[in-house]
Amino acid sequence: MTKNIHIEHPEDSILTGDLSVLDAFLLPLLLSLKIDGSPSIVWGRNPATGLQFVGTKSVFNKNKILICETPSDIEKHYAHKPALLQILMACMAYLPITKNIYQGDFIGFGGAKNYRPNTLTYKFPEIVKEEIIIAPHTKYFAVNDLRDAIAMPLVDKLENSRVKFIQPTAWVHDDEEGRTDAFHELCTEVEYIQNMATAVKFVDEKTAKKIKINLNYLIREGLEVNPADFDDAGNYGSSNLIELWCAVNELKLRALDYCRDNADFETCVMGDPEPIQGEGYVMISRFGYFKLVDRREFSYNNFSNSNRKFATA
Repeated sequence: MTKNIHIEHPEDSILTGDLSVLDAFLLPLLLSLKIDGSPSIVWGRNPATGLQFVGTKSVFNKNKILICETPSDIEKHYAHKPALLQILMACMAYLPITKNIYQGDFIGFGGAKNYRPNTLTYKFPEIVKEEIIIAPHTKYFAVNDLRDAIAMPLVDKLENSRVKFIQPTAWVHDDEEGRTDAFHELCTEVEYIQNMATAVKFVDEKTAKKIKINLNYLIREGLEVNPADFDDAGNYGSSNLIELWCAVNELKLRALDYCRDNADFETCVMGDPEPIQGEGYVMISRFGYFKLVDRREFSYNNFSNSNRKFATA
């Protein structure tokens, strides 16, 4: 279990010298399909009041907390965002009453077969008859206050006649042994990268943030990541560090080749009619959460999608 924190890319997580993700690949883990919905919805019982609530990730804010327990609360906080207000009103009306706290991505309102809540389009085999579509992924435990909520992977399947909950099962498919609980085929690559790391000078958190900005810029512009360029960029890491980053990125792409799921819908990128495997997967381990995403294929489209809007009726 962990605090509600950002899910990191494996290659970004090693910049400060934390190599635990390498062990995570080889130890027992949970895998879930990453769904590209918008916005992120949090709902359940508020431990501070005992009342049901809905909201966005802002329910976890330390200062400006936006928790909606009534329709009036939604109007108060989101009148200036009519699309989000509409979504939260529907969530309050249709999400089932629960003693738990859940988080998931909003996909859209019922009545259609194809949905594009963000960059990806999801094509269902039949018209969705439920009122709303949610892809739940996280369950929280909080005793007194949502600000102290602890996140854990959602392993239970949610069901409701008014809500279509999307929760495909995902797993690691080993070439020789079939369905497994770890990426056993990556042992050699992991050992190689661990040996590489012994010659690398790592950076602090502040510098790591600068490096990530530069890396995201290169990905956004469709440019190659050249480790040698970082030697000439001042205090932005060394070529050895970026070579390690590239090696972990390749390891992640190899891991993606072993990922499988049983989603009953097709996934397409923006206007491309050819289905893809999906945005990627979330790897849940004792060392934390890591997202397995092909940044060249998905993040570039995500960065380039300047017309991102919430799915509306």
